[in-house]
Amino acid sequence: MRGRRRNGPVLALFLLPALLLFVGLVLGPIVLGLYTSFFSWNGFGGLPTQFVGLANFTRLWSDDVFLGDLQRGLILIVLSVGIQLPVSLGLALLVNQPIRGRSVYRVLFFAPYVLSEVITAVLFTMLLSPNNGLVNNLLGLLPGDVQQTWLANPDTVLYAVFVVVSWKYFGFHMVLYLAARQSIPQELTEAASSDGANAWQVFRHVTLPLLGPTIRISIFLSVIGTIQLFDLVWVLTGGGPVHGSETMAVTLFQYGFKRFEVGYASAISVTMFLICLVFALVYQRFVLRRDLEGAMTVLGAAK
Repeated sequence: MRGRRRNGPVLALFLLPALLLFVGLVLGPIVLGLYTSFFSWNGFGGLPTQFVGLANFTRLWSDDVFLGDLQRGLILIVLSVGIQLPVSLGLALLVNQPIRGRSVYRVLFFAPYVLSEVITAVLFTMLLSPNNGLVNNLLGLLPGDVQQTWLANPDTVLYAVFVVVSWKYFGFHMVLYLAARQSIPQELTEAASSDGANAWQVFRHVTLPLLGPTIRISIFLSVIGTIQLFDLVWVLTGGGPVHGSETMAVTLFQYGFKRFEVGYASAISVTMFLICLVFALVYQRFVLRRDLEGAMTVLGAAK
């Protein structure tokens, strides 16, 4: 006990820089954003003084653009969980097989995640260009008129954004699933096979349940990332056309840095924070709870 007290000042000294950064870059902006969300403020002239109470939040929930952001975000979440993550899982199981060149495939599939969002957006802007874009040039070889103005059509732009986001991030989820699959003891799958289970039954009753914790974490990261999606959409479409690909983060940027309605933008940021916080708490309470309880049981048994 005396040794701990003696080392207390030293520990505090080492923790102080990280604590100052956390307060200045995380807690400070959160408190400032919450404070300014109750004011009408353009971001200039010191701290805001025109108090408007909950007017910004009232305006928020009657704003068709923001309500559309919620709807578009929900569509992207459903598509990501329903398409992107299963494809990532399938590829992870595929490159886990003893096939020739699987290390090369792993690198190629993971490579898009290494690229920055800006580079990815610029690349797909050229690929999806209606004039001499690679996608439309290839579609022009097919019979019929199947070419589209992918990023300029409100009916297709959101799905085009989803394809770009999936291409960018599927490798990240694939690596998560691959690491989890490789941590499953081979003896379990061999025992199931020796008992007469076919490949599907082994996957359904052995592999998939053991991948459960990783799948749940992957879903959590995908949902939170979709809610906060900004830079890729901003460079790719700017939120257009006609708000067709706009997200909450893009709307926040538009009001805060284009229209200088910082008070209203702060209300959007507070709402985004609360959505993420509520989702994280609910997800942890009802979905991740079994994983935490299992980990605590293992730790208790180890002690």
